Amino acid sequence: MTRIGQAVILLHAGDREEARNRLGEIWSEIGEEGDGLHRCTLAHYLADAQDDPGDELAWDLRALTAAEGLADRPREAVRAFYPQLHLSLAADYVKLRRPEAARVHLARARAATGALSDDGYGNGVRAAIARLERRLATEPGQGPRPFPEQSP
Repeated sequence: MTRIGQAVILLHAGDREEARNRLGEIWSEIGEEGDGLHRCTLAHYLADAQDDPGDELAWDLRALTAAEGLADRPREAVRAFYPQLHLSLAADYVKLRRPEAARVHLARARAATGALSDDGYGNGVRAAIARLERRLATEPGQGPRPFPEQSP
């Protein structure tokens, strides 16, 4: 996780290529059979390091798949991943001009927010969901569209 964190620092500093290279090396080391938490984290950040929206979507889908395989982890800890993972997928689908798929994942993100703490991270994810909901609701040619109501 330390090496992942170091690569993420590079990513946030704007060195996407070096971050992508380092994260890719770690992914190659742990592979598809590695620790699920590491795969989920790596895939999530590898998505953020991609230049192509299709590649970003592929990595975010890997992150979701890895999270779904974390049965050995405490349920509450895993549930807290889902709002951000679904938000990332929704943003990917917006970039790919697939608003209906984006709406599906936004509804899933919104439904999963009950697992978030009332802290900076949780509030930030909730605010990002609301911003993307507003953006999709007013997208040209789409008209205002309500999001499906989901119980948390």
